[in-house]
Amino acid sequence: MSENNIVNPNADAQETAPVAENTAAEVSTAITNEPAVAEVAPVVAEVVAVVTAHDDFDWSIDKRNVSHYAPEEKAKYDKVYDDTFVQIEDNEIVNGLVVALTKTDAVINIGFKSDGLISLNEFRDLPNIKIGDAVEVMVVEKEDRQGHLHLSRKSARIFRAWQRIMEVHKTGEVVTGVVTSKTKGGLIVDVFGMETFLPGSQIDVKPVTDYDQFVGKTMEFKVVKINETIKNAVVSHKALIESDIEAQRAEIMSKLEKGQVLEGTVKNITDFGAFMDLGGLDGLLYITDISWGRISHPAEVLKMDQKLQVVVLDFDDDKKRISLGLKQLTPHPWDVLPEWIIEGATVKGKVVNIEDYGAFLEIQPGVEGLVHVSEITWANTPINAKEYFKLNDEHEAKVVTLDKDSRKMSLSIKQLTQDPWNTIETKYPEASKHAGLVKNITNYGVFVELEPGIGGMIHISDLSWLKRFNHPSEYTKVGEHIDIIILGVDKENRKLQLGHKQLEEDPWNSLQETFAVGSVHEGTVTRKDDKGAIVQLPYGLEGFAPSRHLGKEDGKTVVADETAEFVVIEFDRNEKRIVLSHSRIWEQAKIEEKEAAKKEATAEAVKTQKAVKAVQSKVEKATLGDLGALAEIKEKLQQEEDNKK
Repeated sequence: MSENNIVNPNADAQETAPVAENTAAEVSTAITNEPAVAEVAPVVAEVVAVVTAHDDFDWSIDKRNVSHYAPEEKAKYDKVYDDTFVQIEDNEIVNGLVVALTKTDAVINIGFKSDGLISLNEFRDLPNIKIGDAVEVMVVEKEDRQGHLHLSRKSARIFRAWQRIMEVHKTGEVVTGVVTSKTKGGLIVDVFGMETFLPGSQIDVKPVTDYDQFVGKTMEFKVVKINETIKNAVVSHKALIESDIEAQRAEIMSKLEKGQVLEGTVKNITDFGAFMDLGGLDGLLYITDISWGRISHPAEVLKMDQKLQVVVLDFDDDKKRISLGLKQLTPHPWDVLPEWIIEGATVKGKVVNIEDYGAFLEIQPGVEGLVHVSEITWANTPINAKEYFKLNDEHEAKVVTLDKDSRKMSLSIKQLTQDPWNTIETKYPEASKHAGLVKNITNYGVFVELEPGIGGMIHISDLSWLKRFNHPSEYTKVGEHIDIIILGVDKENRKLQLGHKQLEEDPWNSLQETFAVGSVHEGTVTRKDDKGAIVQLPYGLEGFAPSRHLGKEDGKTVVADETAEFVVIEFDRNEKRIVLSHSRIWEQAKIEEKEAAKKEATAEAVKTQKAVKAVQSKVEKATLGDLGALAEIKEKLQQEEDNKK
């Protein structure tokens, strides 16, 4: 067949083919059945002849149903054929046509050899899609496992959206998106059909706690961060607000002047002040510039979202800082101090600050006076201002000094009453007895108040004749009443010397005989340390037993709370001291026992000596001649003994 002809087989050709097929079948059957050689040979020869004739047939002899095309026309039809079946690649973006719709899918024709199916879920943004609509899709696979064309409109949209997002990220263009849902730490925003993340901190310049209020809203954003690896983008609405605020700030700062009065809104309250929104620019109102009076926290005066007139105290163009004042809009209270507040006037004020040296009373907001500790009472005893005054308590005081120029005022509480020391000698003469209130206790004594402004001290040594205290609190407590006697009056220095034990006679005068040295008494150990023990004796007296004098006869020592006998080894009336010993009792008994035995032995020896002398006096004394004869006899006997040896 010629290349320039397209052949359609005629009827004769169609008839010839079955003949050939039958002949070949017969040949195969003949060979399979393996007939005798003589019978098969003619048949084979006939088949070969037929096949050879078929192959040599000249098909061009019959020209029926044959069309002839010119080369130009053939090229035209080839082009139509090539344009009909387009060449596509995986992940390629192409345009498609909706050719059919089912309940679940859309049939898309992209000019390929087969159409593709896309789920209607990917057309949620096009609820009115219809046949004939053009859509952009991505070729996911030209042929999947079933040989189907796999298309995706969602992937195409994400691809185009990512290209657009990368573009606006570079240019800084503002985009519009829809908040679709809430997620951990922020919101999900649909931008160009792609999900992006809006952190909670980027929603607004103010802290946001309720994210649900933004779901479903269409808002403007800036793409602030992208991750090309995982194709993720972060958007911000706060950046747009800050851009607008920055423009407003620049405008406000350009017109700002010191002393200018602006209207602001309280946007945040802290311990040190409040931040004011001046219409896009923030200013700080320090706590010291809120009120002329003392306040402990700005919330005492200000409230959130409160609108106020404030004055510009200072500003810094570079750091964008503005210092504001509220109290400066009113005159200073010292400049409008009432005329009746003069030296000698009686005023009433609230305690606003307490220091060790005194307390400050606020006479009116911004006007304070100091009550020094020396001006609290006429008494010369130490006063603790933090114990006497309480914050917010009110007190009356007398104005002692007033200096409007330096804005200082000194006050006195005690000068509201007459000075009791003017008549002290008459009311509290020496040796007079009174009752007082214990106001304070120190290591060395007890301060007793007889009346407001009048008091004195009882030294620790003047509390008791008999007991020695380590601290006055062992005898009395603050707030208790105690009887005293005036021992001395020092009007010039405003001091009273008080005594308590002097209310009774000194018992040591009569105790000297009772507790004479060597006397034995029963006592109980009340305290014990390394140095010794305090022993409670009869009549409320106490003595001291050194450690070396606490030993018992069995080797142990007297312990605390134990009762035993003690001997007085020292009695000092002037020092009010008694020294005791327990060990000396049994040691002395042993000494006396030894001395008794010694005396008895001595007496026995004397008695024996006298008896010997009596015997000797009765024996006749030997003469010198007798003694010589005896010596000769002794010598003779000794010689005889030697000769025997």
